[in-house]
Amino acid sequence: MKVYKTNEIKNIALIGSAGSGKTTLAESLLFEAGVIKRRGSVEAKNTVSDYFPVEQEYGYSVFPTVFHTEWNGKKLNFIDCPGSDDFVGGTITALNVTDQALIVVNGQYGPEVGTMNAFRNTEKLNKPVIFLINQLDREHCDFESVMNNMREIYGSKCVEVQYPIATGAGFNSVIDVLMMKKYSWKPEGGAPIIEDIPADQMDKASELHAALVEAAAGNDDALMEKFFEDENLTEDEMREGIRKGLITRSIFPVFCVCGGKDMGVRRLMEFLGNVVPFVDEMPKVKNKQGDEVAPDANAPVSLYFFKTGLEPHIGEVSYFKVMSGTVKPGDDLTNADRGSKERIGQIFASAGANRIPVDQLCAGDIGSTVKLKDVKTGNTLNGKDVEYQFDFIKYPNSKYSRAIKAVNESETEKLMAAVLRMRQEDPTWVVEQSKELKQTIVHGQGEFHLRTLKWRLENNDKIQVKFEEPKIPYRETITKAARADYRHKKQSGGAGQFGEVHLIVEPYTEGMPDPVVYKFGGQEFKMNIKSKEEIDLEWGGKLVFINSVVGGAIDLRFMPAILKGVMERMEQGPLTGSYARDVRVVVYDGKMHPVDSNELSFMLAARNAFSKAFREAGPKVLEPIYDLEVLVPADYMGDVMSDLQGRRAIIMGMDSESGYQKLSAKIPLKELANYSISLSSITGGRASFNTKFSSYELVPNDIQQALIKEHEAEQEEE
Repeated sequence: MKVYKTNEIKNIALIGSAGSGKTTLAESLLFEAGVIKRRGSVEAKNTVSDYFPVEQEYGYSVFPTVFHTEWNGKKLNFIDCPGSDDFVGGTITALNVTDQALIVVNGQYGPEVGTMNAFRNTEKLNKPVIFLINQLDREHCDFESVMNNMREIYGSKCVEVQYPIATGAGFNSVIDVLMMKKYSWKPEGGAPIIEDIPADQMDKASELHAALVEAAAGNDDALMEKFFEDENLTEDEMREGIRKGLITRSIFPVFCVCGGKDMGVRRLMEFLGNVVPFVDEMPKVKNKQGDEVAPDANAPVSLYFFKTGLEPHIGEVSYFKVMSGTVKPGDDLTNADRGSKERIGQIFASAGANRIPVDQLCAGDIGSTVKLKDVKTGNTLNGKDVEYQFDFIKYPNSKYSRAIKAVNESETEKLMAAVLRMRQEDPTWVVEQSKELKQTIVHGQGEFHLRTLKWRLENNDKIQVKFEEPKIPYRETITKAARADYRHKKQSGGAGQFGEVHLIVEPYTEGMPDPVVYKFGGQEFKMNIKSKEEIDLEWGGKLVFINSVVGGAIDLRFMPAILKGVMERMEQGPLTGSYARDVRVVVYDGKMHPVDSNELSFMLAARNAFSKAFREAGPKVLEPIYDLEVLVPADYMGDVMSDLQGRRAIIMGMDSESGYQKLSAKIPLKELANYSISLSSITGGRASFNTKFSSYELVPNDIQQALIKEHEAEQEEE
């Protein structure tokens, strides 16, 4: 394989909704470029992209697949991404390491929620977009309707380069208004028959050609000036205008393809090779230090590892982008994230499970290697004289969580090792060992996402597991001030134990003034503050601890033990055993014994005094509340709102976005447990949502009482 320079390399992400035909299109791209001799199919389970057992089991892409083609002296690196929103991590990864997005649209349905999500991700990352209307041979395909819908959503930037003469079973030809030619195919697809545009299509073709010329001219002052003079551009000038428009996202060209029949694919490859920007024409990536890193093949070597695949008989396959320099087999590099040394063995250009050894890869190229000692997804390997680190990939928050445990407890350690290893393949699987909830929780993007994890554990690793609904991390707090004291006294032969603590608890709010005087039962308690400590609790909120003891009633050396006793009870609240937060504790009096007092005595006295006072201070249980944003087709808005109201959600607002309704709400975490399943059921999988932690709020009284009873029952069992 020839060595491609940076200005001969293009990196492209293949994205879109589930069922739009990306994997099938990938087969045709590979076939047309001669990388494969025969096109596989999803049904036959022999495609280049979906080669993992779990993908063949479900008939869905689960992982992003890297493949390459060589076309007219240029190297096109593709990453075929899963369409399901549950596997959005693959799309996010791909868009961050490529420079061009091909969004595949199902010609039967037009832009779906997956299309919307894919486009939004390109928007966030400022990536060029080309739309491919696929499956034009399907019975219910209506190209005009799809284009009208797309113009409504994406506006005038959406410009047709091609349109079909007919859709459905008879689809076999398109009019290309850039080349101003008719392209048609025999039933087997492949190479097109190129002819002049028929007379009955000339008016429509000329109108669309003029629109394309104007859109291309609008991206360059010199081209615009020529357009005003001649009202036309040459083919090369149009390509230049479209290329500049792609870079600035001021034009979204629309192509027609039928991946299943290999129609329109060769013409698409020509456009990608001739027009899509090269790596060195795109904005430069910044490293962790905020410095721009140019894809310079003559600079020191720096590799960013964006994906890890675990393959049978091979182990870890590590995929990287050459951020700078030129990498060769045998290069000795340093892991900037882990400090370890690595020697690069063979390097490959990948095509799914197939790998082609190469002599070197230049800046901007994408490749893979195997048998690295200590490289994880997200790591950077550097040559001498460079200390780059990259962390430009930001993944979305989790949407679905389950507590996971091995059916056979003896396999718990094996389970954790397997889950952590699998997270290298998909960073949106997040594993949490919750000390608070006493559960191992796996967070993901949806029910299907975690079901895939379970399938792989049970079928690949032979570990039987079970999922449970995770417990909710409730919090406890107080709503009024209360006073209590407790004497710990114990005598058993020799030295005894003695400690007495008097304290006051009250709700803490940010910026509240220091206490001066309290009144309880007609009695005043004046405060004389000796010291104050503000503790930011690791589970959220604060504990403010004030020493207001006068006259030496408690020696200063016992104060840390008193604080420790209070903290122990903060870690296990009296109502439900949940963490307590936002409490101010004032220790104002006590007693000690010259011989029997020690740290343990005062710790126990403080713990019990705090517990008594907390129970008298109007204790309340708090629950986590999340901000929820749902993107839903207008037809389903009423059903979605009804469902949310049944989940104690508060609707905060509604808006329209790109042909969909966007609904904002606040919802308790407890009510989100199965929301992804419910939303999919209500909308037939046509809606999506995202969540973000907002705050802790009081639970309704009936729920609080139920939680307290549940906790009491658990304690009795123990």
